[in-house]
Amino acid sequence: MAPDTAGKGILLKVDPIAETFRAEVKDGLAALRHRTPTLIGILATNASPSRFYADFTRKQCEGLGVRFILKEVGSAVKQNEGEEARSDGDGVEEVIIEANEDDNVDGIMVYYPIFGGQQDHYLQQIVSPLKDVEGLHSKFHYNLYHNIRFITPASLASTIPSSKVTQPIIDDIPPPGTVKSIIPCTPLGVVKCLEYIGVYNNILTYGDRAYGKTVTVINRSEVVGRPLAALLANDGARVFSADIDSIQEYTKRPRFSNPTSARQYLPHHTSHLCTLSLEECLAISDVVISAVPSASYKVKTEWLKEGCICVNVAADKNFDKDVRDKASIYIPAVGKVTILMLLRNLCVRSCIVFYFLRHTMVSRTGVNVQPPLVYCHTLSFCVRIFLFLIPSQGVFCVQFHIITTHVYVLSCCELCAYYV
Repeated sequence: MAPDTAGKGILLKVDPIAETFRAEVKDGLAALRHRTPTLIGILATNASPSRFYADFTRKQCEGLGVRFILKEVGSAVKQNEGEEARSDGDGVEEVIIEANEDDNVDGIMVYYPIFGGQQDHYLQQIVSPLKDVEGLHSKFHYNLYHNIRFITPASLASTIPSSKVTQPIIDDIPPPGTVKSIIPCTPLGVVKCLEYIGVYNNILTYGDRAYGKTVTVINRSEVVGRPLAALLANDGARVFSADIDSIQEYTKRPRFSNPTSARQYLPHHTSHLCTLSLEECLAISDVVISAVPSASYKVKTEWLKEGCICVNVAADKNFDKDVRDKASIYIPAVGKVTILMLLRNLCVRSCIVFYFLRHTMVSRTGVNVQPPLVYCHTLSFCVRIFLFLIPSQGVFCVQFHIITTHVYVLSCCELCAYYV
């Protein structure tokens, strides 16, 4: 943290925030003591920011004991003299499918942008939800936009979105039989930074701790901008989502008060067009977050609210050098927290896998099975476990019908004894 020696706002590096979650990730990885998780990174362009992020991912993984493998395709592959140059994204779809089907791969991340727009969105849907540690699959976006924070792992096998009304949120502890839904790692990293500096008020009810804050998020991409705006709005903030052609307002407060309604806010955020200009939005925003992938784009310092908090998410700096003349706190980059959120999601994914199998056992037997002797490493949807009781022998026989799945049983004898 840079000291304030000239009446300027604080320049806050995210290192202390990252260290907080590094310890959490270490504990989560330690719990997976039977196997070192493997993360596959797929680099399909020669873009410098993507290459830098890939190298940074490798270093973080090596420091935490995660096996990281970088797959280079397309223009990321170094060409020998005389070879024809490859285009961005050549072979990327095939590599994603290969990683989906590889039982030794626990998580997949792809360095975007590759093609941009809808084609990148298509690639994000190819990654299996059980291996998507970036949280970019439409299943996780659906959960985020509908404020569904906890899921039954079996829901990831369904192709039909849930129509259930979101239940009131009490705290961040998953109810029995559920796990946390994976949240896109960059938006989650930004929220953790805002929590650290006190934007979130812990006195308020969980799920509404950003209430009273006005936030502008510049860029409405499906990778960062829109999920981040929705996440903040679902936490109670009033959010202006600004993009090149429009500004939308996100809020879960009803636009029109209903005196007969006892509910203070909607189950999840809603969005509507905003008539304010960007300058007017910034003038009333307590927090300004910019994620515009352009070196030429700059947020005008004179438009900022005095004492606001500014967060730069883009690879290029979206704020001018004099931003701290107005901002009380300026966070120039969030990458170190983002990568730890990705590895944190890798741990969450392991919980999803475990509970997916446990839920299947419970539904088949009616018994609340919590087998500490079974380490389940599941890497596809196609898992069916049948548990049968053999009364004549007084033991359980476990039959595993597995497709592209490993189940490690530490001791068959101990397992049978446990179930009896």
